[in-house]
Amino acid sequence: MPEPTVIVRMKERRNGCVHAPHGACVRLCVPWFVTFNYFCEKTMNQIVNLKQTIPPSALRLAILCANWHREIVHRSRDCATAHLVAAGVPQSQIAHIELPGAFELPLRAKRLAQSGGFDAVVACALVVDGGIYRHDFVAHAVVDGLMRVQLETDIPIFSAVLTPHHFHESETHQQFFRTHFEEKGREVARAVLATVCT
Repeated sequence: MPEPTVIVRMKERRNGCVHAPHGACVRLCVPWFVTFNYFCEKTMNQIVNLKQTIPPSALRLAILCANWHREIVHRSRDCATAHLVAAGVPQSQIAHIELPGAFELPLRAKRLAQSGGFDAVVACALVVDGGIYRHDFVAHAVVDGLMRVQLETDIPIFSAVLTPHHFHESETHQQFFRTHFEEKGREVARAVLATVCT
């Protein structure tokens, strides 16, 4: 495949000159920003042309769920799955995987991303203040770990890992977060479709 024209021209240059016939040397007076803009346009076009999307019918997805407060967290998994199936993703191509807690999510997400068996991974968890440990440290470590996984593996990782300012065991709070996680499930499903399938 021939190299881009801009590269060929750069090779023809000798100390800022282009060698013309009969040994004459003509100064090349193309502004640097013209060459830069041309190069960026070519590079951006190549990136756009190389972009590949996956139809929903071919999408392979893993949804990870931490088991702490599973009666709440699993609402996001179930609503995400229902939304994806309604959009054309086969139920058989959505793997549900349970883990003891949120801290285990990044490593399992990395192993799944590296396996080659999934096009995207969703992680769901509810990290709350238990009154003893700083729950915000755990939440930060988990979300940061998930971000590093997608940057290292080039597989999209989606987070439905939430940490509220206040969480109580009262039925009012329980119901609020059950409803909230259902909406987060639909949101993460839409994010998967928008990122991977369009």
